[in-house]
Amino acid sequence: MSQAVGVKVDRLDAIRSHLYANGFSTIQALADAIGASLATVRRDLQILEQEGAIDRVHGGARIAEGSSVEVAFQEREKRHLSAKRAIATAAYDLLHPRTAIFLDAGTTVLQLARLVRINPMPLRIFTNGLTVAQEFLNIPNLEVVLLGGQLRSENASLVGPQAEAMLETLWFDQLFLGASAISSDGAIYSVDSAEASLNRRMLARSANRFVLADSSKFGTTATYKVAPLDTAKVITDSGLSRHWRDELVNFGVDATIADVRAKE
Repeated sequence: MSQAVGVKVDRLDAIRSHLYANGFSTIQALADAIGASLATVRRDLQILEQEGAIDRVHGGARIAEGSSVEVAFQEREKRHLSAKRAIATAAYDLLHPRTAIFLDAGTTVLQLARLVRINPMPLRIFTNGLTVAQEFLNIPNLEVVLLGGQLRSENASLVGPQAEAMLETLWFDQLFLGASAISSDGAIYSVDSAEASLNRRMLARSANRFVLADSSKFGTTATYKVAPLDTAKVITDSGLSRHWRDELVNFGVDATIADVRAKE
């Protein structure tokens, strides 16, 4: 990739990230945010519109309606990365060799998968995440099984009746589950009904259940309820507010708080 092409890709990524974080933005605001000229931003927006990533509206742009329900996996993966890595490190310390574990398709769980790739141990790993499974290519001492099912592109995951039927034949020593949102009612929520249904089956088929959720997920909500939070132990980061630390105690949830500063 030439330097010019690389700079262009970086600009496009920066525009997508800015629109996700800020919602609708004017062309001037985008130009100021990424340090580019108005003409350059207009050309970049035209490219992103053709890709279906954004909608251009009068005077500016926003994330496309088809993407606003859940931001593309690659975009979400970059957010709160230090927190996700700290959480993954705490989760890795809970793994036991020669056990069967399930890793779901979330971006925080992906960081755990990357730690397993770097420091492998004998494990039977099951996942419904395409990106998670790819981390384990050509890694010794791992037996990796990918669930079948319908591809959900937004999360690079496999969901649906086939995936749920396969889960009914399996039992896991440990489950590591991500969360789209953890609401004030003390429940885990997902933005997708099929993902929520599959998550419930994962919880039912696991002996020890862990929810990996960075502190930004707490106090938010999504459409589809997965399960009460006290059905699992929680691993989150030290950015969690005092209010939510108290709420976890009130809900009877066993929580581990990972120190982000140690991982930055």
